Amino acid sequence: MINGPSMNTDKKTDLCRIRNFAIIAHIDHGKSTLADRMIQTCGGLTEREMKQQVLDSMEIERERGITIKAQTVRLEFKAADGEIYILNLMDTPGHVDFTYEVSRSLAACEGSLLVVDATQGVEAQTLANVYLAIDNDHEIVPVLNKIDLPAAEPDRIKQQIEEVVGIDTDGAMQISAKTGRGVNAVLQRLVESLPAPTGNANAELKALLVDSWYDPYLGVMILVRVRDGILRKGMKVRMMATGAVYQIERVGYFTPKKMIVEQLNPGEMGFVTAAIKNVADTSVGDTITEEKRPARTPLAGFKPSVPVVFCGLFPTDTGQYDDLRDSLEKLHLNDASFHYEAESSAALGLGFRCGFLGLLHLEIIQERLEREFDLDLITTAPSVIYRIHMRSGDRRELHNPVDMPDPTEIEYIEEPWIKATVMVPDEFLGAVLQLCEERRGKQTELTYVGHRAMAVYRLPLNEVVFDFYDRLKSISRGYASFDYELEDYTSSELVKVSILVNEEPVEALSFIVHEKHAEPRGRIICEKLKGLIPRQLFKIAIQAAIGGKIIARATVGAMRKDVTAKCYGGDITRKKKLLEKQKRGKKRMRQFGNVEIPQTAFLAALKTSD
Repeated sequence: MINGPSMNTDKKTDLCRIRNFAIIAHIDHGKSTLADRMIQTCGGLTEREMKQQVLDSMEIERERGITIKAQTVRLEFKAADGEIYILNLMDTPGHVDFTYEVSRSLAACEGSLLVVDATQGVEAQTLANVYLAIDNDHEIVPVLNKIDLPAAEPDRIKQQIEEVVGIDTDGAMQISAKTGRGVNAVLQRLVESLPAPTGNANAELKALLVDSWYDPYLGVMILVRVRDGILRKGMKVRMMATGAVYQIERVGYFTPKKMIVEQLNPGEMGFVTAAIKNVADTSVGDTITEEKRPARTPLAGFKPSVPVVFCGLFPTDTGQYDDLRDSLEKLHLNDASFHYEAESSAALGLGFRCGFLGLLHLEIIQERLEREFDLDLITTAPSVIYRIHMRSGDRRELHNPVDMPDPTEIEYIEEPWIKATVMVPDEFLGAVLQLCEERRGKQTELTYVGHRAMAVYRLPLNEVVFDFYDRLKSISRGYASFDYELEDYTSSELVKVSILVNEEPVEALSFIVHEKHAEPRGRIICEKLKGLIPRQLFKIAIQAAIGGKIIARATVGAMRKDVTAKCYGGDITRKKKLLEKQKRGKKRMRQFGNVEIPQTAFLAALKTSD
């Protein structure tokens, strides 16, 4: 329901009394808890309405304890000078896979609150998010959180921020988001330090489309940041990228409760609904303008996200294909950073090839499809985009190993390489360096800040997408942090490994891998399938092959039926005849028998890690 309390907004808030800011930090440094305390301090919700991580609205966010979607809330704060200030707060994710959410949020704000854990210090994602804020010309206010913990070392962490991030920490705030200590001072500091937004109420309307999501009752809802002009209820607006025209039905903002208002003024953030049925009309980063008096040039918008990991999503029940397509359309509206296109597979039927920003992103999308849309899905092995240079001079992009051309036509293959930054306590450094070397990594930098090392490596992306993050956390007991960015493409000795069951290729299980890792990875999948495929009345050969060369094999033994059980007495030749007859039958079955691979076997085999 959206029928929140209506508010009279004829009285405009002066631009100088508006502050738009994002909270940025590494995972688990306390962004969402600080947002809770700010909402509580400003009276956005009563004590009875408050709950932990109030802005993490999705069930999956609360279960995993991570923020996936950036959320916005409008607060009113009475400053020391007695004036009421409007604070538009955006709580952003911390994981590397959701960087696109962070960059979108930062584009809608003028300042950032950098939260650093006073016990753990600067982590890899702290650094990445600070660079994003600097790219957006943000004023950054550093805040040390969790200073109530016995292990907190605020002085050491301040020095670390100055050395690693390069921000002056003389005025860094010291708070405890859990207890609320220092939160009021942070709000006062935001009012004093952050710049006010700029905008002209009399100019043509320019509003940035920051986010959109699907509401089953109201259709598409849009989150906007008004730059110039006034966005009013009843106004006819045009989406500048798509040319679609709609009439605004509702205008409002979140406190975090929905509040309905008559208009949004320059510098303000809020939501609008306009009975939008076609989700393709609302592209994130678009500019909304008035149809009667349109703006001449659109706002800069956002750089489109570039997916780095691809996999196939197929419904276990082929009758759910249409439901899956509708669900992906609605989810894409809410998360513009994943891409999808239809594909078909001989083994799995009709489905979609989807692109993601990382493995956690893939996992979250799959889980959201299963929970929010009640779908039962099969996910194929993740792969990255390869560039194939043909002997004919053509260059192709390969998203799916199934589409690999004949090796005789290929000149060379390039794979994506990333620049990875790993921050780890020095006691685990040896194990981390060994892991990076195993994954064909090339060290470019190694520096120390106190007892923490920062290693910068060039790594092939296909070595990272499988289980690199899990292994890294395991060998460092959870203390290592990891961030990466796509760097370039480099030529490598890559091969396609096909999996054959009963001499029939199973395309859904084929994968591309470096030549030296082909045999061990092929052997792992063969052994795994051996334990997953049910036994038949004949032997089943499971093979991994590169072209016509078999590199690994496992055999599922035949079920043995005792055909001589009813043969009492008589000559031994009678038993031999029965056994020979059984042998001929098994040979014929092996020639014509069709091995059904259960869906559970696909799922388990695809989850195979190194």
